[in-house]
Amino acid sequence: MGMKIGITGGIGSGKSYVARIFKALGVPFYDADREAKELMNSSSVIREALTQEFGTEVYNQEGDLNRSYLASRVFRDQDKLDKLNAIVHPIVIQHGEDWALSQTFPYTLKEAALLFESGSYKKLDYTILVTAPLEIRITRVMQRDAITREEVLNRVDKQMPDEEKLKLADFTVLNDGVDELLPQILPLHQQFLEGLKV
Repeated sequence: MGMKIGITGGIGSGKSYVARIFKALGVPFYDADREAKELMNSSSVIREALTQEFGTEVYNQEGDLNRSYLASRVFRDQDKLDKLNAIVHPIVIQHGEDWALSQTFPYTLKEAALLFESGSYKKLDYTILVTAPLEIRITRVMQRDAITREEVLNRVDKQMPDEEKLKLADFTVLNDGVDELLPQILPLHQQFLEGLKV
């Protein structure tokens, strides 16, 4: 089995863009946030737990997750958000583990917004943190999501600060729109291909 590498970054850091470069290099890629959304619909364990915790309205008549209802229940309620994460994270982490086991490439890449917060980084060989100056991140998210500066800062405040993530990350990639990405990514790719332990 190959090495398992995690990639994360705060909102607007461009972690998905960096992850896509690894994917273009042929690296098997697991998008934990996208998979979580799918599992919230397809996993009977999650469905049962969410219904128990948040009521039958959490799924609509078609049986699909009612995202806006769920968002309204966890928004500004840390206890409810913690309960939601406690239901979803362990199943997504296990799903990612099973997926990684089925890959034959020398290493796999797992992208997750809450890689450190969820504790899933502990099951990985290495982690990459994608960083960018806060002002650049704010501008990117304002343009991407058509929201105000205050709304972006509100989201940033809800995430673990980069200073904390830097203590946990093994490698960093600076995505500031000035420093080129490939010269930062290719040496990491080569190192992971060779299965080097540092």
